[in-house]
Amino acid sequence: MLFINKMKPFVIVIIIGLMFTVCGCTKKPDEHAAGKIEVVTTLFPLFDFAKNVGGDIVRVSLLVPPGVEVHSFEPKPGDILKIKKADLFIYTGDVMEPWVQRVLSGIASERLRIVDVSKGIVLTEIAHHHENENDGHHHGKLDPHIWLDFGNAQKMVDTIAASLISKDPAHKETYLKNASLYKTKLDDLDRTYRQTLATCKKRVIIHGGHFAFNYLAKRNGIEYESAYPGTPDAEPTTRRVIELKKKLKEHGLDTVFYEELIEPRMADVLAKETGSKMLKLHGAHNITKEEMDQGVTFIQLMEQNLTSLKTGLQCQGN
Repeated sequence: MLFINKMKPFVIVIIIGLMFTVCGCTKKPDEHAAGKIEVVTTLFPLFDFAKNVGGDIVRVSLLVPPGVEVHSFEPKPGDILKIKKADLFIYTGDVMEPWVQRVLSGIASERLRIVDVSKGIVLTEIAHHHENENDGHHHGKLDPHIWLDFGNAQKMVDTIAASLISKDPAHKETYLKNASLYKTKLDDLDRTYRQTLATCKKRVIIHGGHFAFNYLAKRNGIEYESAYPGTPDAEPTTRRVIELKKKLKEHGLDTVFYEELIEPRMADVLAKETGSKMLKLHGAHNITKEEMDQGVTFIQLMEQNLTSLKTGLQCQGN
């Protein structure tokens, strides 16, 4: 009896340990076992599109951390592991995210499905000045900012819906319904842009940021001029700055637009030297942590852009 009493604390420890083990297993169910579709996206538009299409059935995460400028993003080992564990990895395309193919070549996963939302969309070619001002050479480059044409955005939503259906056919009708509802919102946004920008007195956007708004401008019949060449890491030439200052004067413009998440040095220079004001145009590549916490949406960002454009281009009702 004395021996048993001495053993009781040891036995109790074992029992408690087993109980914690069992409880731990039951309290942390695997998301895949619970039916959640794990979706990893690169850019904010894809994140928001996937959330709208997937609803509560999916768990969507944004690979590029909020506040990080996407052109300078390089995935870390933890990011690669996150992709490997996903059901769907959605990216814009090889032009926008040139690092993707290198990362995917090192990932072996039978579950993972890769989704390139630029498939079926014709990328426009942009011409920009070569780094060397003296040779005057221009060369073409594909513009990857396809989501800023809201017709393209609707095609991207269809691609995302199809990829979710291929992974989870049991919820096909839900995905199709959600996609249809969201595409209606994008269509309404597109119509509002067309109607509003058709009333603008000024028809030229002078942008002190990277070449991002060509699709938006073309869809709405507006000329677009960017300070930066097509390559995101190249600085504007002196010649280009002079050209933009002339454009501002020739067209009687009083607004220089700048972009999100980047110090607006060039926009500031143009504005100060021409007496222009500065307004933000949000390319929606990524958002700040504060915007993420507030639940900011792609459509809200585009509505804010329209407000800036109405002011800068002197549209009716402004």
